[in-house]
Amino acid sequence: MKVRGERECRECGARWSYYETGSVECPDCGGLRSVGVDDRTAHTDAPATLDLSAHRARFGDARGTLPEEGVDDLKTDLRAYARKRGFIRGGELLPLDDTYLAARELLEAVDIYDRLRDPTDRDREYLLALLAGADDGDRPATEAVPDPLREARGMAAVRAVGEYRTDLLAFLDELAGTEGVEGANEGEEGVDADASGRSVSVAGTEPRSRIDPVRALLERLRDRTKRVEALTGDVPPEDADALVDAADALGEYVRTGDETALDRARARLADDPDRQ
Repeated sequence: MKVRGERECRECGARWSYYETGSVECPDCGGLRSVGVDDRTAHTDAPATLDLSAHRARFGDARGTLPEEGVDDLKTDLRAYARKRGFIRGGELLPLDDTYLAARELLEAVDIYDRLRDPTDRDREYLLALLAGADDGDRPATEAVPDPLREARGMAAVRAVGEYRTDLLAFLDELAGTEGVEGANEGEEGVDADASGRSVSVAGTEPRSRIDPVRALLERLRDRTKRVEALTGDVPPEDADALVDAADALGEYVRTGDETALDRARARLADDPDRQ
């Protein structure tokens, strides 16, 4: 969606950033009557904080299966966080960040773990390691993923890459339709809003030249992601991580025009997709 991020309260005159609060309610007087005072920009990300401290306290000494009520509460918090998150903020494309990835994987992992008939100590340790670091964006290393939970790594990649791809395509549409964005000097941001209120921000020169190569690789990324989804995520963890890295590299290329990022995406998507 496109919003006017800088708001002014009609009741008290206070100004604030919608991008920071995610609300049209005045933070000073609580008034709901406000007006945007800047150009409309593409925006899909809402303010969201992931705090799992209460869940860590509850599950810290868990053995075997997890308490049903606690699992439901954890899933609710993780889903609420994921729903709020997007990857365009105030016309700027964001990276596919580690906290979002960790939240996605923890959501998948806790569901799979809860269905395991006889979870091992390694399975439990991996789950608790995810829980310990997710809100700081820390995930266990690829090689640490136990076989019973590798579907969680795979499906987290499918979900995260799918959401990122959707926002990246929307960003490319804005980039293609925004007039004057190619006028930036090297190393500076190109920013523009046309009469329709479309606005995006990228660095470098000739950013529209990035659109076609990225769209082509996004098609390949979609096909690869669908293969992993068809296998319910049951692929080697390094294959799942390659999908994430490819998506993030494409975002980096769109933001910066750095050809090494585009090459990295091509390399990640050139691996044998049928390797299991």
